[in-house]
Amino acid sequence: MIKHNITLLLLLTTTIIFGQQIGNTPSKVWVSDNGDGTYKNPVLNLDYSDPDAIRVKDKFYMTASSFNCIPGLPILESHDLVNWKIISYALPVQPPFDVFDKPQHGNGVWAPCIRYHNNEFYIYYPDPDYGIYVIRSKSAKGPWSAPVMVKEGKGLIDPTPLWDDDGKTYLVYAFAGSRAGIKTVLAACTMNAQGTVAQNDDVLIFDGHSSEPTLEGPKVYKRNGYYYIFAPAGGVPTGWQTIFRSKNIYGPYETRKVLDQGKSVINGPHQGAWVQTQNGEDWFLHFQDKGALGRVVHLQPMKWQDNWPVMGIDTNRDGVGEPVMVHKKPNVGKSFPVVYQPDSDEFNNPSLGLQWQWHANPKITYGFPSNMGYYTFNCIPKTKEAVNLFDAPNLLLQKFPNEYFTATAKCEFNLRFDNEEAGLVIMGLDYSFLRVKQQGGKLFLAQAVCNNADKKGVERELDPVLLNGNTIYLRVQVANGDTCNFSYSEDGTNFTKIGTAFKAREGRWIGAKLGFAALRNGFINDAGNMKVDWIRITK
Repeated sequence: MIKHNITLLLLLTTTIIFGQQIGNTPSKVWVSDNGDGTYKNPVLNLDYSDPDAIRVKDKFYMTASSFNCIPGLPILESHDLVNWKIISYALPVQPPFDVFDKPQHGNGVWAPCIRYHNNEFYIYYPDPDYGIYVIRSKSAKGPWSAPVMVKEGKGLIDPTPLWDDDGKTYLVYAFAGSRAGIKTVLAACTMNAQGTVAQNDDVLIFDGHSSEPTLEGPKVYKRNGYYYIFAPAGGVPTGWQTIFRSKNIYGPYETRKVLDQGKSVINGPHQGAWVQTQNGEDWFLHFQDKGALGRVVHLQPMKWQDNWPVMGIDTNRDGVGEPVMVHKKPNVGKSFPVVYQPDSDEFNNPSLGLQWQWHANPKITYGFPSNMGYYTFNCIPKTKEAVNLFDAPNLLLQKFPNEYFTATAKCEFNLRFDNEEAGLVIMGLDYSFLRVKQQGGKLFLAQAVCNNADKKGVERELDPVLLNGNTIYLRVQVANGDTCNFSYSEDGTNFTKIGTAFKAREGRWIGAKLGFAALRNGFINDAGNMKVDWIRITK
């Protein structure tokens, strides 16, 4: 317990440092704000799965699923629902520590819910293998409290609280069939006034098997005496949004489909959040599954008619809205500057940018930022059970910033022993590793490709090239969201193609990611490293 408390304290400090990152110049590979009073979807062309959002005074806050990626539970802030800025993470380390110190692809933080109650922020998040947790903070930037188990149970997911007008507190949630053995039903129970302890008085409030298959992701609200549950059904890439309405929290509920793909190009439209501006406008944020790019965030206009929400635009007048591609921006009283998402990093500060996450709870030996203009990645011993990079915890990665982009990294390789390796990674269920490896005291560059990494696939190496020096520029060009071509340069000007075209795949519940790895076989008392001077991402 003492070890875990120390680890938590250290990583809380690390998260605060993450939140202080400044000075990086973001590229502009995707901008939602059209600059003329309109916006285009997605408002976040990045993998923010299962977004939930609220307004507190004149600002909007969003969080999203982070699964096994750490720091987790990203916190984004916006003044206008279009321009979103990541400001911190709420979960610096993920419990249980002995579990999440190793990669747990697809496990961990599933669909969270952010709320503001009694001048305090709450995030309820499920871990489908353990139960439902809550964390709290006086500030969206943190620090956030350590997770408290609200309701223990394997397969409990997608929690949402409601503090009712009469002082009662409720928790509505769903079930993961892969853990619970049941799915497509919603349940509710009461909680204590603080929302930290759920009672064992659970009630089934809706069974979706006959009309709402794969029902999940409920978000509960109250308006004009009605309890509303916003929830997706029909599956992530093929589903729709359903609204449930009742005068009693426990039902029975009327249902109405309010948003589906229709004739638009927006498949899914999956779970999200209803928010209202300070001027009374209603909007709905949801995600769309775009394969290797991940689950990106859309903003839909919304209004109320006969105490039912109407979303998007009903182009065929069938009573069900379709997602918009371009629309007038929300009315928030004034205009705000365009926000660009962080992706490039000059590594000039003693902190990591908020675009970066590890694939497991990090250890101090994985790497160091510095004031010297580079980030040092140490060659960490591969774990005994590691077959490929899918089992490596020390992957520092960021989301794909768009369907089309070029990423170039300047790296200095200080490998001290044969079989130490480091380089640039495109990571997913398949991966490509543009790596420098020492063999016979010399440095060789090659593309390593692994198909079906999640199923213990074996790497194959393509045509290694002998390098003349130890400073190398590594580049990947991405097109169509998944087609990757690699090249390198020893002078930063003339680039040579290497390897073969690689088709990126999504990870487990996440999009493909871009970043770095540094590894070796076995422990040594002075491992080599890779110093990354910068990574620059352009269109």
